[in-house]
Amino acid sequence: MHEYGVTRQIIAICEGAAKKHNASKIKKVTLLVGEKSGFIGDSIALYFEVLSTGTLASGAELVIETVKPMLRCSKCKKLFVRKPYVFACPFCEGEGEPSEIGREFLVKNIEIVLKDGRIDEKVL
Repeated sequence: MHEYGVTRQIIAICEGAAKKHNASKIKKVTLLVGEKSGFIGDSIALYFEVLSTGTLASGAELVIETVKPMLRCSKCKKLFVRKPYVFACPFCEGEGEPSEIGREFLVKNIEIVLKDGRIDEKVL
């Protein structure tokens, strides 16, 4: 249920950026959502469709890029995706430790329609 409030914030962030660049409409929003972020992409998509009505983001395409969690080897320091029930590094057999990769949750970019009709992409 916390996706409701987060989705409202996403729309507010996108609208603020669109207004700053004098946009008439938001065409596409791309989010990075880590599997360990605590947020569910499908719920955000559902809320986005409803909450964006009447805003610059109304009818915008929502793209959710999922980020798989990765471990960092304590020995060789390489990042790797953990296999089920295995924490060993596939490169050197060292022990995998949690990293921040997979906890991301952010608006990566928005695609806007400018008042003159041109389309522009803004990285946030």
